[in-house]
Amino acid sequence: MTNTYDYLIVGSGLFGAVFAHEATKAGKKCLVIDKREHAGGNVYCKEMEGINVHWYGAHIFHTNDKEIWDYVNQFAEFNRYTNSPVANYKGELYNLPFNMNTFYRLWGTKTPEEAKQKIADQIENLGITEPKNMEEQALKLVGPDIYEKLIKHYTEKQWGRKATELPAFIIKRLPVRFTYDNNYFNDKYQGIPVGGYNKIVEGLLKDVEVRLNTDFFADREVLSSLADKIVFTGKIDEYFGYQFGELEYRSLKFEVETLDQENYQGNAVFNYTDADTPYNRVYEHKHFEFGTQPKTVITKEYPLQGSRGLEPYYPVNDENNSAIVKKYQDLAKAEKNVIFGGRLAEYRYYDMHQVIGSALVKAKRELGVSQEEDVAI
Repeated sequence: MTNTYDYLIVGSGLFGAVFAHEATKAGKKCLVIDKREHAGGNVYCKEMEGINVHWYGAHIFHTNDKEIWDYVNQFAEFNRYTNSPVANYKGELYNLPFNMNTFYRLWGTKTPEEAKQKIADQIENLGITEPKNMEEQALKLVGPDIYEKLIKHYTEKQWGRKATELPAFIIKRLPVRFTYDNNYFNDKYQGIPVGGYNKIVEGLLKDVEVRLNTDFFADREVLSSLADKIVFTGKIDEYFGYQFGELEYRSLKFEVETLDQENYQGNAVFNYTDADTPYNRVYEHKHFEFGTQPKTVITKEYPLQGSRGLEPYYPVNDENNSAIVKKYQDLAKAEKNVIFGGRLAEYRYYDMHQVIGSALVKAKRELGVSQEEDVAI
């Protein structure tokens, strides 16, 4: 008996939606399922007070890859939003990433040479040669003033453990700019889709059958029998029944508030870098699209330890989890009719352009599209 679909795609986030779009263009029949009540995964936006609220945390598109940029611009027009977060340390405000505005606020330095010398003097006084943990690595890169006010407590809240207990390799470098430039990303292309990310997802899935409120694991055998192949974008450890143990994630809790005022904080993103504030970030969503609505919507983001009942956000890439995921990856290679892709199936923290790029490469490989044919990579 011939299966109804060529591909069952588990998950309607960016990886699943891009793969479905490319497979459909190539004449394949796809069924996309998602356990949530909406498509789009974590880039989903909910409209509130005429504002596109990034329901699962702020998503700012940025890339240096012109082909990826052109690809997403097929589905939505992007605005000129530039990510320029502000750090709040006990009421003191600092520009991010670390730049001349930050250094002037910290020390009153006015020239690049003054700022460089200040940082060099602080690092030299520490005498750290081989950093043994994240704290020592950060101190060796930027010195104690920046570390204490803008890195230490934020990082400890984010990861749920002391910086001295985190491996040094999680901070390979820190962005330090000796210019008065508050643009967080160095990428050539940056912006927010006008009208929200739903426009991109809707464009990708326009000609694809989608079933929402459908949990793959609740009816795995029947759903798997519908298609010749599965594209799986969920948790790789869950797919294999957690047989080697659960992979560790950090999760997030969001508190969304509608405020009867036009402007709450004057910026899209504020980072709270002190230990006493329980949340790490506050987003004011209208500023992502330069909104002028009479009300505003904010989200407070609280870091949490991940568990099976919580949405996984950040993989914990320590030695233990790396060893576990390697075992699952070996099993995945043996699954001849399953393609694993996306942040959960690959246990990697992906930016949006990286997810899209990965999906395009895997779709191209799977569909046998030549370099001359119409699939961007």
